Amino acid sequence: MMKATIYHNPVCSKSRASLEILKDQAGLEIEEVRYLEQTPSKETLKNLCTLMSVSPLEIIRTGEALFKALGLSKSDQKTDDEWLEILAQHPKLIERPIVQIGNQVVMGRPPENIFTILPKS
Repeated sequence: MMKATIYHNPVCSKSRASLEILKDQAGLEIEEVRYLEQTPSKETLKNLCTLMSVSPLEIIRTGEALFKALGLSKSDQKTDDEWLEILAQHPKLIERPIVQIGNQVVMGRPPENIFTILPKS
């Protein structure tokens, strides 16, 4: 059975829609990681970014009030490692949902992105 991992916040409508897409797939084991409760490690976040071919800054919710409250800006000259540390310390800033199936990872914004990594029947 193929495993899908969804990093999400169930309060978010995009997260709920993405989870429903996964649940509708036969033969898919779903691991639900509620990242506000089970914060992914820096290493996990780095791996997800690598598999998506994005920088850590690209998975940060820069419009979140916390981002501004921490005095952060998209133009900050921070290293990827520094951004990953910020995400690990402040999981509320992680863009959601992130879905991984095997070595394929997509951002579920919009949720339809998940269809691009679903196993072919």
